[in-house]
Amino acid sequence: MNPSMKRIVLTRGLASGAILAGLTAITLPLCFNGTIDFAYSQVLGYTAMVLAFLLVFFGIRTYRQEVGGGTITFGKAFRVGILITLITCAFYVVAWEIVYWGFWPDFLDQLQAYQLAKMRAAGESTEAIAAMQANMATFARLYKNPFFNVAVTFLEVFPVGLVVTLVSAIILRRKPASGAPVAAAA
Repeated sequence: MNPSMKRIVLTRGLASGAILAGLTAITLPLCFNGTIDFAYSQVLGYTAMVLAFLLVFFGIRTYRQEVGGGTITFGKAFRVGILITLITCAFYVVAWEIVYWGFWPDFLDQLQAYQLAKMRAAGESTEAIAAMQANMATFARLYKNPFFNVAVTFLEVFPVGLVVTLVSAIILRRKPASGAPVAAAA
């Protein structure tokens, strides 16, 4: 990886990770304290992810302009984007692990209480509520394993970053004008 690519990838990836972690740190407590209806938490979460991953688009575009002389192949654009995505995901995972283990170890208990109260309010059967409670207890047991916890946290955000990377690489790819010299492979 050349120094220009490294600089672009690191700055955009760290900024994207900070945005994602920051938006999550703001919205999730607001959902749990009732300021924001918890039913909208997934919409807020995915919106935060898309906003943060916009830096993938801008990172690829910056690379195309600064290093590629206005041109970039799909493969190079994808490589830049996926590296930004991986840094973003790593930043988010580290931030979540610090928050979860250090400050919010009862997160799953709160989530379970919300889900079960929602089911009761909707008039779900006792069997359905018991089944959900058993499933959530199994997940909570698995989530106490740091490796499982990290994997689940990574898989929350990575698919969104992958989609943004693919779309950005498709949109931003640009071949050199016919007859124009090809920029040096960077």
